[in-house]
Amino acid sequence: MKRNSIVFAAVAAWALAANFAGAGSVLIRNATVHTLVANGPLDGTDVLITDGKVVSVGKALTAPAGATTIDGTGKIVTPGLFGGLTYLGLDEIGLEPTLDDPEVKLGQMRPEFDVTPAFDPDATSIGVNRAGGVTFAAVTPTSAGKEGSIISGQGPIVTLDGAVLAGSQGLYIDLGADISELTGGSRAVQYMLLKQAFTEARTPNLVLADDQRLLTPAGRQTLLAYAKGTAPWVFDVDRASDIRQVLALAAREKLRVVIAGGAEAWRVAPELAVAGVPVILDPLEDLPANFDGVGATLENAARLDKAGVSVAFSFVDPESHNIRTIRQAAGIAVAHGLPWEAGLAAITRVPAEIFGVADRVGSIEAGRPANLVVWSGDPLEVTSVAEQVFIGGKLEPQVSRQTELRDRYLEKLRQNAAR
Repeated sequence: MKRNSIVFAAVAAWALAANFAGAGSVLIRNATVHTLVANGPLDGTDVLITDGKVVSVGKALTAPAGATTIDGTGKIVTPGLFGGLTYLGLDEIGLEPTLDDPEVKLGQMRPEFDVTPAFDPDATSIGVNRAGGVTFAAVTPTSAGKEGSIISGQGPIVTLDGAVLAGSQGLYIDLGADISELTGGSRAVQYMLLKQAFTEARTPNLVLADDQRLLTPAGRQTLLAYAKGTAPWVFDVDRASDIRQVLALAAREKLRVVIAGGAEAWRVAPELAVAGVPVILDPLEDLPANFDGVGATLENAARLDKAGVSVAFSFVDPESHNIRTIRQAAGIAVAHGLPWEAGLAAITRVPAEIFGVADRVGSIEAGRPANLVVWSGDPLEVTSVAEQVFIGGKLEPQVSRQTELRDRYLEKLRQNAAR
């Protein structure tokens, strides 16, 4: 698509958002709709939105009085996209010190650390990615140098209108070569420390000197709450042998685990499928950064899907600025054998199911909040653009800091050219 066409689409979307601001109902007519609750696309289908929710999905729907209509002819409608495991709302410029918001540098294992209070709904990266069709993402903590911990902490799912979704917390654990400096270079120490942490959590009266304890009272309560609940334990591991260790830990401690990273997950696909453990992977990982990812391949997602493993997508680098390109990464996974519908599900329905928010995001169904996108074409193609983005039934303006800068300097160029 030519650049001026993309600019026109963005301006048109902004104008539509202004016109729809007061509309009680919106009817999208005659689009190709991927609901992610029905098999395959629904051609020539309407979507009716009223009071923030999807009221009906079907053919030839009747628009209520005063409803605003969008002509969806030739367009594709999908649920809003998942931006992955990110620092969204926790960072602005990577070299600026506030990047430390996702990190605990206390030299202690603090699973009670929760990044939610640091989330900034006004971060400039939110508008940029929302305009690209991303409507929800996981905001995650990270392990930090030699002062951090293999248990990074907790983070929620947020929608890109700035809301934090209740009951969406996950607990994040980093294992493997990437953080071996935290444990003297030994991954065996990582498993030893995890075992001690579970022992302390389950045996609060265990006699230990204060300098031998790993957990605070709040940390013990956090681990127990996650062990007894349904919130996910997200383990960032790549090597096949480490994934097997995590599966053994999950079975022993009765945990609901998720594998993140998973560069070699395809090698243990049958075990993951039997255990019902999903994988959140980067579709672009095909070369090893270290010996943990020697088996990395662009066919990772396709092989896991074929084995019956639920697959979601996220970039390895959790920076927030370009998460809108996750749809292009999904397209690459499709080009390497993943079915198209599975590629779309990996950035919509599957992550919503993983984090327990499938009743609010990730699909299009009557009675659920209207979190959806109208695309100019195939959303997994780089040339397509998000023409309208709805979050909670509200049509979001396609405006970001970048578009404002573009318009500002384009106007200056026009003025200079007119002289």
